[in-house]
Amino acid sequence: QVQLVESGGGLVQAGGSLTLSCAASRYIFTNYNMGWFRQAPGKEREFVAVIRWSGGSAYYGDSVKGRFTISRDNAKNTVYLQMNSLKPEDTAVYYCAADSVLSQLTGGRGDYWGQGTQVTVSS
Repeated sequence: QVQLVESGGGLVQAGGSLTLSCAASRYIFTNYNMGWFRQAPGKEREFVAVIRWSGGSAYYGDSVKGRFTISRDNAKNTVYLQMNSLKPEDTAVYYCAADSVLSQLTGGRGDYWGQGTQVTVSS
């Protein structure tokens, strides 16, 4: 059973930091590119970041560039999203996704999705 399980969401004040984790099955982690998306109430799902299966390249959405960092730990089959300088507009449900084709993820699509974790940034 393929699974992506997010964790690490919560409530944080503006300017603070939070790290999200996404644990994946071994098969997914070693063969798929991994990404993060978010969706705020009443808004469309937004691309946040993606990292290649090899870990060699990462790409970010314009709204998070310079503040968020995606990384992966191959030993733990886990991808992380380090979020710094958080703003109230970062409030959303954050989803982890995986796809064998990088452009699918950057285009907002993915073969596998997690259940999401809520991030709330207070002003």
